[in-house]
Amino acid sequence: IRDSVRTMTRAGVLLLLAPLLVVGCERGGGGAGRSAEGLEAARALVESGEYDAALARLGEAEDAESLYLLGRAWAGKARLGGRPGSGGLSPEETQALQFLERAVLARPDHAAAHLEMANLLAPHATAPPGDAPGPAGAATPGVSVDRVLGAYGAAVQSDPADTEAVEALIEFATRMGRLPAVEAGYREWMRRDRENAEILVRFGDFLAGPGQDPEEARGVYAQALMWRPDDDATRLKIADISIEAARGHLERDQYAAAEARLREARKYVGTAPSPQATRLRDVEAKLANASGRR
Repeated sequence: IRDSVRTMTRAGVLLLLAPLLVVGCERGGGGAGRSAEGLEAARALVESGEYDAALARLGEAEDAESLYLLGRAWAGKARLGGRPGSGGLSPEETQALQFLERAVLARPDHAAAHLEMANLLAPHATAPPGDAPGPAGAATPGVSVDRVLGAYGAAVQSDPADTEAVEALIEFATRMGRLPAVEAGYREWMRRDRENAEILVRFGDFLAGPGQDPEEARGVYAQALMWRPDDDATRLKIADISIEAARGHLERDQYAAAEARLREARKYVGTAPSPQATRLRDVEAKLANASGRR
């Protein structure tokens, strides 16, 4: 799975991010829209937390943007009413979900509605028995991890520039233990924000840890250093990978390969005292001792 994710085109990555994306309507239906001024007034009420006033202003609207704002208003009322995710969907959350579902049916590429829906459902989703690692417990009926991932993926697909949905998808997939979705999310985020060293470092940390690919992590860290060359912490992460690789070569009596990786590690360890510098000296001593016995 991970090799296929790594070689995906952008379209392939987005397909993985939205495994359950099903669109039931053509764009645009849902009746006449509200005036721009009316929508902005309703939006301002939602943003300021005046949810009842927003609901009153929007009334029985049928256009996608109004339906989205109605969903946000009901979701806001749900947050005021108690802890999300406890005891199944509340009546307010159910109302919010219905409006958001109608919004994306009216306009399938409504990225904000897909994202709001995913955020609404995420606290109710848990990994079912036998599924990928994740929090234990029974999910709210009709709310699966795949459904939430599909909603996040639809938000990502609907807005090719925004990164909020990508970050939210990564956070949710990480909590649910869905490593292929985490990796695909990071690759999409990197595509959208190519010069962001922080994202590159975070992706490198994922690859070096849960992703179990330290060699690719090393390359990603090196990309981060192109944009942040004075990042000593990232330099030491590359040194760590190279030292461990050298240790592995040494255990297999591959002395030339071990020496090459130690040379690489020396470039990144620098002169300041560090745990990496200590480990480097230890492996260098073991290599010298092993080479002397040949």
